[in-house]
Amino acid sequence: MKSRLETRYKNDIVPALMKDKQYKSVMQVPKITKIVINMGIGDATTDPKKLDTAMNELTLISGQKPVATKAKKSLAVFKLREGMPIGTKVTLRGKKMYDFLDKLMNVALPRVRDFRGVPKNSFDGFGNYTLGVKEQIIFPEIDFDKVQRTRGMDITIVTNATTNEDAFALLEKIGMPFSK
Repeated sequence: MKSRLETRYKNDIVPALMKDKQYKSVMQVPKITKIVINMGIGDATTDPKKLDTAMNELTLISGQKPVATKAKKSLAVFKLREGMPIGTKVTLRGKKMYDFLDKLMNVALPRVRDFRGVPKNSFDGFGNYTLGVKEQIIFPEIDFDKVQRTRGMDITIVTNATTNEDAFALLEKIGMPFSK
């Protein structure tokens, strides 16, 4: 069964983008290929249980088991050795990707205090959009009473658009709440 957002993309957004941007083929219309959610856990070097807690929370948020990210270099200033786990990430594709994006736009972001929209200038020049979230408690799956420490996360929406303007048009049509 297809996601609500995926159905809307195929039935409404693709024809609208073809008309607005004058694409000659459906294959030219940009689409979202994956979403990467990354949580950095700096204090995981001293207490490995914090990494497990963060992985459990990310599993609840994304609906998929994350992997631990490891340090690439040793840094004596941070008491960090190469290969130590310092974060966790998950890559979503397909139905889970559309479900997460729907939940992010319609449930989680409106729960942010004093929310006025996401910034328009967070594109990387290649059609990908990165959004920083300060607290994981904006997601409904996280029980506020069981949270030991609020953690932020980076959410990167990867598209196959070639320019920032095409990716912006795609995300705007999907319903990303950009600031005015």
